[in-house]
Amino acid sequence: MTTVAAPALPVENAVEDALLRSIRIPPRPSLLVDLQRELAQADPSPRQIARIIGNDVGMSGALLKLANSPFFGAARKAKSVEQGINFLGINQCAALLTGLLARQAIEGDEAQLNHFWEVSARRAQALVFTSRKLRIAPPDIAHTFGLFCDIGVPLLMNRFPDYVDTFAAASNDPRRCFTSVEDERHNTNHAAIGCLLARNWGLSPDVSWAILLHHDYRVLDDPATDDAVRSLVALSVLAEKGIQRYHSNSVALEWDKGGELACRHLALSPDETEDLLDELHETFHNEH
Repeated sequence: MTTVAAPALPVENAVEDALLRSIRIPPRPSLLVDLQRELAQADPSPRQIARIIGNDVGMSGALLKLANSPFFGAARKAKSVEQGINFLGINQCAALLTGLLARQAIEGDEAQLNHFWEVSARRAQALVFTSRKLRIAPPDIAHTFGLFCDIGVPLLMNRFPDYVDTFAAASNDPRRCFTSVEDERHNTNHAAIGCLLARNWGLSPDVSWAILLHHDYRVLDDPATDDAVRSLVALSVLAEKGIQRYHSNSVALEWDKGGELACRHLALSPDETEDLLDELHETFHNEH
């Protein structure tokens, strides 16, 4: 995780100023500021990070749960927050805590948000698993991207009463890019809004760019796009396929649109892809 803000992105020109002002982007939480300040030190202290989050029971519990999760191959059980931080590493803990702060900051219908965060957590797990297996992205960056890539969705739900219909239409369109459907109806999209939040919160530039581009699968064949960003986008397509399989959904439209490009970028053969998805599926089930 980084405390350096992402560079200027074209999203600022893509969203009309009046519309942007009408969409509430939650400010960076003060606890995140404290955490990023500690991470900016030459030698960040696990003990100090444990102190920062120690008064939040929910965050402490979630960190311990992740530290002991099969997604991180935990051979030992962490019994304290500081021990969990040492097991996971400071950057991975920071990624987890940033996601938890996002969950606290986003408002909306409780049932919809619970489902949204459940899917986001599943995606983050899948991205961590595949990034470790393929050794192509730092797990903390993959985790943060997984949690935040659709963060614009609840923000647009709060802004547009009919966004639920838009989301359904985009999810079920077998041909058009997901964000094109959103742009047509609302003159903005969840990827652009999510990118703005990531920048405002000081997340990694790779995460910000990948959020902006994660439905534009053309970038997977574009050498002008940073390879780290393309790898995150490719992993997100693989994760989406894994989530659909976990839920026994035979239709995976995003995989149909970008799966071949993603596998080519990741240098995965059809057999290797199938094996990786099988391993991911097994890990999802082993979690319970």
